[in-house]
This record gives sequence, C-alpha cells and structure tokens, in this order.
Amino acid sequence: DDDDDDGGGDGDGDENPSSPSSQPSPPNPFLTIDTNLASTYEPTDDYEFETGGMSEPPVTPVGRDELALRRHRFFADLMAASQTTHRVRFDPRGPSFSGESEEGLLGGHCAELEALVNRLESVTSKLEVTLSALQSFSLPALNNCQLELSRNSSPVAADTADIEITMNTTAGYRNIIQGPLTNYVQQSNLIGGLVAEHAKLVEDAFNVQLSYVEMASCRGDPGQSEQVNLLGPTSAKIMAIQEFREKNRSSTYFNHLSAISESIPALGWVTMKPAPAPYIKEMSDAGQFYTNRVLKDWKEKDKKHVEWVKAWLETLAELYKYVKETHTTGLLWGVSKGGAVPPPPPPPAGMPAPPPIGDLSLQGDTNDRSALFAEINQGEGITRNLKKVTSEMQTHKNPGLRTGPAPFKPTTVCSSFKHNLPGAPKPIVTKPPVFTRDGKKWLVENQTGNHGLIIEGADMNNVVYMYGCQDSTLTVKGKVNSVFLDSCRKTSVLIDSLVSSIEFVNCQSVQMQVLGKVPTISIDKTDGCQMYLSKDSLDVEIISSKSSEMNVLLPKANGEYTELPIAEQFKTIVRGKGLVTTPVESKG
Repeated sequence: DDDDDDGGGDGDGDENPSSPSSQPSPPNPFLTIDTNLASTYEPTDDYEFETGGMSEPPVTPVGRDELALRRHRFFADLMAASQTTHRVRFDPRGPSFSGESEEGLLGGHCAELEALVNRLESVTSKLEVTLSALQSFSLPALNNCQLELSRNSSPVAADTADIEITMNTTAGYRNIIQGPLTNYVQQSNLIGGLVAEHAKLVEDAFNVQLSYVEMASCRGDPGQSEQVNLLGPTSAKIMAIQEFREKNRSSTYFNHLSAISESIPALGWVTMKPAPAPYIKEMSDAGQFYTNRVLKDWKEKDKKHVEWVKAWLETLAELYKYVKETHTTGLLWGVSKGGAVPPPPPPPAGMPAPPPIGDLSLQGDTNDRSALFAEINQGEGITRNLKKVTSEMQTHKNPGLRTGPAPFKPTTVCSSFKHNLPGAPKPIVTKPPVFTRDGKKWLVENQTGNHGLIIEGADMNNVVYMYGCQDSTLTVKGKVNSVFLDSCRKTSVLIDSLVSSIEFVNCQSVQMQVLGKVPTISIDKTDGCQMYLSKDSLDVEIISSKSSEMNVLLPKANGEYTELPIAEQFKTIVRGKGLVTTPVESKG
C-alpha cells in the first residue's frame, strides 16, 4: 500500500490480510532492522562506499508504533552520519581513512612523535643532572652504608629508617661543607696563590672526614687497631696541610698558612671522648694567634683578608656547634658490630614474696588513741610500769652478757633490693691524675687536693685544658692563648695574661684571678664563679649562660676589691615588633 510509505496514516482499515502486500508479519511487533547490509560494505575502485541506510520498518498488524519509528529514524541518521564522516574500508592490512590523505596523517603522527621524543630527551637530561648531583652528594658512602647495614644487621634493622638516621646524622656536616667551608674556599681563591692551594687541601680534608662520619653512622665502634686504619686518610690530609706550611715559610702569606695549620687538628674531634666539642674550641683558639696577625697586617691594605679570616673562623664555629649538638659525648656510631640488639633476658623465675601487709583497716584506731592519751595523762605514774634493771642485767657490771646471743632484730624484707634500685648511686671511679704537655696543649686532669700545680715556659699559642679537678689550684706563668676549665669543683686558677679567653663549663665553686689582661671570660652551666680582675682587665667581656652565683671583683686603690654580682634574672617585654630584655636588680 503506497499510502503508508510516509508513515502519516493511522493504518486502520487499509490493511488486507489477503492482499500480496500484506503477508504475515514477523513475530516481533516492534521495529525490524534490515540486516542485509552486505552491499553497503562492498568497496568500489576508489575505495568509496555506497551511502546506504536502514530500510523502512515493515507494517505491523497493530500499526506503526510511534516510539519504534523514532528509534528507527535516530539509528538511521546515526549510521548515515558515521558513514559520511568516517568511512572505513575493511582491509587485511588494517583500517584506512578516506577523510584525509595518507601523507597528511603520517606527517601529523611524525610531528607528535617528534614532540614526544623531545620531551623524553628533556626528562632524561634532567634525570642525568639529578643523578650526577646525588653522586657528588657522597652517594658512594651511602652505598657503603647500605652494605655495612646488610652485613652487620638483621634484615629488619637494615631498612630505610637506618638510611634516614644516617642522613640526619651527617646532614649538619654536609651543611658545613656547602656553607661556611665553601665561602672560605671562595675567599681563598680571591686571594689566590698559596692560600688557594692550601684551601683546596683543607676542602679535601673535610670531604674525607665526611666519608668517615657517614661510615661511622652505619657500623659499630671498631677496635683500636681498626680505627687507626680508618682514620688514616684524615690523618694524611692533616699532615699534608701542615707540611705545606713548613715548605713555604718564606711566603708573604705565612701567617695565613699558619692560622690554618694550627687549627686544622680540630678535625681530630672524632677521637675525643667524652667532650669532643671543647677540643675544637681549643684548636680554634690555637690558630687565633695567627688570625690576629693577619688582621693586623692586612686590615688597612686589603679587606679580602679580613673576610678570609671571618670565613675560616665561621667554619670552625659551625663545626663546634654541629659536634656539640650531634656528637655531644663523642662520635656517634651506628648499629653494633654483632648485628641487631638482642632482646633483654627474661626475668628470674623465683621472685621473693612481697612483705606481709598488716591490717590496714581503721577499726580500733579510736581506742588506741584514747589509751595513748590516758597513759600520757598519768604523769609521773607512767614510770611505775617500768621494769627495774638490776646489776646482773647491766653489761658493764656483768661482762658475760656480751658473749651471749645478740638481741632480736626484726628482719627487713626489702633489704635485698637496696643495691638493685635504679636510683642507687654508683661507686665513683677514681682516674689517675694527669699533668703533662701534648704539643701546644697543657693537660691537667683528675687532680684532687693539689694546690701546687704550676705551668712555666708556656708559649703564646699554648692552650691549658683543666678537666675533672677538685680542691686544687693552678698557676699559669707567662702569656698563653687560652685556659679552659671543664667539670671542676672548688678549683682556683691564677694567670698572668691571656691572648684569647678563659672558659668555665660545668663547674662548681671556681675562682680565677688575672694579674695582667684577659679579653674574654665565658661561663656556661656553672654554679659559683668568682672573678678577680686587674686594672688592665677592666674592659673584659663576660659572656654567661645557664649559670648562677657569678661575682666580679674589681680592684680598689688600697688593694681591696669591690664585689659586683652578675645578673641572673631578666625581664622581657614586648615593645613594638620586638622584645626588650633588661636585668632585674635585687634590692633586698
């Protein structure tokens, strides 16, 4: 029926079941799609396809369903649009596209590939730069660290946490090399000549010690003979620095070379126990004699030499700070040589029984208290119940009683635990006294009750180190560089003159008297310090921290002294965007 081709009729009454156009309908009463699309995909000579569509839906006995018709038209339009914009030819070699030329597509793909290769090359170059930086960042030492951890520790101990501990332990040392030491090398290069060559040796010595510190953080404390071998490279670098000075004694920069050579032994702090940081301070003071000469000779001529001195002193100061904070009692070693720490032993099987607990109830307290007051109120009558001691019962009249059994003493159940308490004081170990000279350093240690300690014939670049002395007196004749007192009690020091300073650390009840001049007095963690000054030392600088009972005694014309206390209490107020701190005077 041609009237139904447009789909506009209602379809009622036009359908004749007996007509040729109205054959029996398919079983599906809805949309039927023509699946005979073989002709649609037959390729032509120019690889074009025929633009075919979906056939009209057949007439159903019920009529065309409006929803099915819309679906049919939607899919027909979609198929036609896809065939028009993206015509695909099925080919055994793969799909081809007729929308654009093959050359254009290949050119576009080549451009994309070229851009991708450029990006990969850029990323590769960045990775190479990062890898080279890591390798210069002591990567071999970290590899050795991992090797030591895997060799000496259990698999659980040799993990990433150990590497992080290593990085944290040595981060401060790397900051010294990258910061003040690099500045010192740059200032040396500005001066040039022998100073620059000397600075290169110093830089090599610091790098060698960095490797040693990194190695130490990855293993246990070695034996004495093995430690000597491990310290061999550092010792060789220090000797090379000092020999360089000796070979160039006639140089204009001899004071520069001497300042470094006298203070470079500070790298020996790795062998000092239990206080390596003060050793660095001593070596810095030993080189200060020559740094002062450099400042005196070049301060008016060339400011580069002044900056050079500041850079080197800053390097030693940062090294002192790093060792004091990270390696307070000595070089910090890593895991123990035997591997992981074994678990603690189990507690003993047989623990003693607890002491018997008396009746803790409050019953009867009132009656006992009443009985006690009743006995007290008896007055003199309370003595009537006392038993008379006869002469036979007195030991001084009857000596035979002394040979008898001892009177009963109640047992103390907890007496066996007195020596096992964690707070019990340990026996004091007495160390042998030391009074000797080691190069430019005078060692006075563990002296007790010795008031005749005298140092004579000392040079201006010598350092006096006094440690662990009690109730002793030290006299230093002549002019020395500095004096250092550590952990001393009731100790007195009499000095003629100092080039640098005198320091008190962890001391109690100490006294000092200077007959000549002293530039600086440093007091740290000290309780009780009396400082007798001379007329030449009235311009002294006193630096104190965490200390108490500090008094300065100034001389009078009649030979007496005026005692002035140093402030211990301070008041801080907020003023504007800053803080203002003033000492609080005691007016009591």
